[in-house]
Amino acid sequence: MFNRTLLSRTRWLLIAPVLAAVVAFATAQPPRNDDGPPPDGQAVFRHDTFGDEAFWTDHLKVNAVIEGAVDPVTALKLGLKVDADALPDGLLGSLTPDQLADPQTTLALLKLDAVVGVKGTVEAGDDGKLHLTRVGITCALCHSTVDNSVAAGIGHRLDGWPNRDLDPGAIIATSPAVGDDAKKVYRSWGPGRYDPRFNIDGLSTPVLIPPAYGLAGVKLATYTGDGDISYWNNYVAVTQMGGQGVFIDKRIGVKVVRTPDLVQPVLKPLRDYQFELETPAPPAGSFDPVAATAGKALFHGAARCATCHSGEHFTDANRKVLHAPAETGMDPAYAQRSAAGKYRTTPLRALWQHAPYFHDGSAKTLADVVEHYDTVLRLRLTDRQKADLVEYLKSL
Repeated sequence: MFNRTLLSRTRWLLIAPVLAAVVAFATAQPPRNDDGPPPDGQAVFRHDTFGDEAFWTDHLKVNAVIEGAVDPVTALKLGLKVDADALPDGLLGSLTPDQLADPQTTLALLKLDAVVGVKGTVEAGDDGKLHLTRVGITCALCHSTVDNSVAAGIGHRLDGWPNRDLDPGAIIATSPAVGDDAKKVYRSWGPGRYDPRFNIDGLSTPVLIPPAYGLAGVKLATYTGDGDISYWNNYVAVTQMGGQGVFIDKRIGVKVVRTPDLVQPVLKPLRDYQFELETPAPPAGSFDPVAATAGKALFHGAARCATCHSGEHFTDANRKVLHAPAETGMDPAYAQRSAAGKYRTTPLRALWQHAPYFHDGSAKTLADVVEHYDTVLRLRLTDRQKADLVEYLKSL
């Protein structure tokens, strides 16, 4: 899908008036004050690339890929989201099918800072077209989505919600700097999955993009309990996003030093903002409250769920307890590549919102989760008990 040629001059003449209006709107927006006080956590989460443009532009050359072949329709198919609040009134309704098939429209959206999690430097060239000279990504790329209030993939931001439509591997595989063998691996992951260790050890066991809400009070923030939320934010910003910073962990043999460090100074406000992101409540009518009450008694009783999913955050990781994969019947492959070598008990929050489940998405539904543990832990629950337990999980 990325081998399209640029649109003809005739098509450009058709789209030029709309793009001119978009550029004028974007240019009129007040610039960010980089000389002012330190940005708050929301600004870091949504807009800070940590200087990763050097990786995405100079190395991967994704700016050229976007400019040449990624029109809005393609971008939405890749799981990218559009922030409707960043758009001028009436813009979307004025776009024609030809404009939606033109990468120039994508560049116009980037100039408006309307593509969630993607930051671009867009300039008008002497040829009358827009050109993407620099591009980088932010935390929001994977850990925000939109409410689809305007159209599928277009709406108001939902920070902290995992973007399970996003296909990071397919995006990286568009780079001309990536070899054919690596492209095959990246393309094998699929939407909503990413392997944050593939570029470290060359192995591939992709995990689900997790939610970034409901983390206040949770002491270990990764599937494998390697560290707290700032540890993981630093790891991802430096080793995965390609940001300019320092990350060193002898346990996994990683040492990356890029100075001056643009990551460390913003880790605290980033963490504080993530702690503010509350768990979204289940939609009205989405679970049976009577069955959920019975399921809660099972959760804390016969089903033994609360043995590990303990406390107000539903995880014994707060007591620094980790589990060998065999304890819960999990595939050990990902844990074996981590510093801990074990899995953390994942806090239970907004389970209704982010199926599938387990670190690798191997449980498609909450019923599959219950069935898995009934088998592994030999609980011998009845069908009614399993159903009640599912209703309680849907209520969390």
